[in-house]
Amino acid sequence: MQLVECVPNFSEGKDMKIIDAIAASIKAVKGVTLLDVDPGETTNRTVFTMVGEPDNVVEAAFQAIKKASQVIDMTKHKGAHARMGATDVCPFVPVANMTMDDCVKLAHKLGKRVGEELNIPVYLYEYAASKPEWKNLAEVRKGEYEALPQKMEDPNWKPDYGPQKFNAKSGATAISAREFLIAYNINLNTRDKKKAHDIALDIRERGRFARDENNKFIKDENDKKVQKPGLFKDCKAVGWFIDDFNQAQISINLTNFNVTPAHIVLDKVRELALKKGLQVTGSELVGLLPKAAILESGKYYLEKMGESAGIPERMIIETAVQSMGLKDVAEFDIDKKVIEYAISNEDDLVKKTLTGFCDELSTDSPAPGGGSVAAFCSAMSGALSAMVSNLTFSKKGYEKVWEEAKELSEIGQDIKERSLVAIDSDTQAFYDMMDAARLPKKTDEDKKIRTDAIQEATKKAILVPLETMEIALEAVELSAKIAKIGNSNALSDAGVAAITTNAAAKSAYLNVKINMGSIDDETFKSDILTKADKLLEKTNNIALQVERDIKSII
Repeated sequence: MQLVECVPNFSEGKDMKIIDAIAASIKAVKGVTLLDVDPGETTNRTVFTMVGEPDNVVEAAFQAIKKASQVIDMTKHKGAHARMGATDVCPFVPVANMTMDDCVKLAHKLGKRVGEELNIPVYLYEYAASKPEWKNLAEVRKGEYEALPQKMEDPNWKPDYGPQKFNAKSGATAISAREFLIAYNINLNTRDKKKAHDIALDIRERGRFARDENNKFIKDENDKKVQKPGLFKDCKAVGWFIDDFNQAQISINLTNFNVTPAHIVLDKVRELALKKGLQVTGSELVGLLPKAAILESGKYYLEKMGESAGIPERMIIETAVQSMGLKDVAEFDIDKKVIEYAISNEDDLVKKTLTGFCDELSTDSPAPGGGSVAAFCSAMSGALSAMVSNLTFSKKGYEKVWEEAKELSEIGQDIKERSLVAIDSDTQAFYDMMDAARLPKKTDEDKKIRTDAIQEATKKAILVPLETMEIALEAVELSAKIAKIGNSNALSDAGVAAITTNAAAKSAYLNVKINMGSIDDETFKSDILTKADKLLEKTNNIALQVERDIKSII
C-alpha cells in the first residue's frame, strides 16, 4: 500500500466551529485518517495531519481547502505566524512506498484543481518548486497576505496555478512536496542549558562559528565570521532547559531521516556527552513517525548486538524503543506512535484470532474468501522459512551459513508482512467491486461512470491475488534456499513452507481467473493471464522439487 501524509495549515486557531468544519470535510473522504488537529490561539493557525492512499489524500486536501475558502476570511485575519492564505501551506510527505517524485505529482495535481475550481493563486515550493528561489517557503510567502495585491500585478509572481488576481477572502496557497520531519528530543543529566546547546552546535548541519587556538572567531576576507559545519546533514538542533523535567534537553528536527536517522544522532550525542562528563537519560520521538524510520533504528541496534533482524517487526521496533530509551522521557505506544499502526482498522482481518478469522470465513458473507486465504498461506510460508533460518543462525555446526541464514530470515519476515497486508487488501477489493456495482444507473452518464468504476474495481480485484502469486513465488524460492542450508532438525518445516506457498499460488490463481470474465480490456486479460500462468508453473515446479528433496532426506 502507498501511504502519503499531508499537513495543511489553516489560518484559524481560535474558532472551533471553523476548525471542526474543516476537520469534518477531511473525515468525510473515504480512505483517509485524520491523525491530528493542532490549533494555536496566539498564531491563529491550525495544523492538520492526515494520511492515506495518494488519490484519497489529494481529494481530502482539496475538500479541506475548499471548506477553508468558504469559512475563513483573510481580510479579518491576524496572528503571530507568517501566512498568506486561508489555507496557508499544504505539503505532501512520503510515508510508505512513495517517492518524492510521486509527491511532487500530487502537489501539481492538487494545485491545478485548487487554481481552476476555487480561483485561488497557488505557488509550489520545496521539491515541487518551479523556480529555484521558490524552494524556500519564506521567499514564496515574502510580505505575507498583505503583499499579495502588489504581487498579483508583478509578472514575476505569476502563480503556478490559478489566476494572477488578488483573492481578498482566501489569499494564496503554497503547496509542496517535502521529506518527513522527525522531531526528536534527547535529555541530559544536567540543568546547564549551555552544555546541551554546545552539543547541539556540534551535531546540527549549520554548525557553529569557527574559532582559532586562542578561542577567537575566525573571519573571512570580508570580515565575516566563518561557519564551521556540524556533523549531520538535514539536522537542526538547539539546547534548552525544560522546566517539566528540571533538566537540559537537546531539541532536534531531522528533516530527512533517510540521510540522518535518529539512532545515529543519539549514539553520537551519547559519545559527545560522555566526553563532557554527562549522561543521556532518555530520548523522545515527538508526534508520529513512519514505520520504516523506527524499523531502521531497531535493525541498527540488533546488528550492533550481533543478533538477527529476521524477527517480527514489532519485536524490532521494541528493540529500538528500549535501545533509545524512548519510554524514559514520555509514553511510547507503538500502536499510537507508528503511522501505519495508528491508521490500521480494528476490524482488519489480520487483527482477529485464528478462531475469529475462521469463524468470519465460515459465514454466508462472500468476503473474506479464497483470496484472503491464499494470502494467509503465503504469510505462513514466509514465517516458516524465517523460523528455519533463525534456528540455523548462530547455531553450532552451521557457522559457514550464519550470514546467509540471517539474510534469509529477514526475507521471510518481509514476505510474511506483505502477505498479511494482502489478506485485507483482497477483501477490500471485493467490497470496492460491490460499491461500484451500487452506483446509480439512471442516466447514460450514470451508466458510463458505473461501468468504468466496475471495470477499475474488477481489475484491482484481479491484481491483488496476482500480487499474492508474485509473493508466493518469492516464498517458494526462499523455502528452497533454506531447505539446502538450514538446520536439519527443521527440514520438514522448510518443506511445509514450500507446500503451503504452492497452495497460496494455486488459490490466488483461481481468484485471478474467476474475475476475468467481467473484464472488457482484452489486452489486460491476455497480459495478466500469461503472467499468472508463468507464476503458477514456476511456483509449482519449485515447490514439488523441494518436497521431493526433503522426502528423500528425512
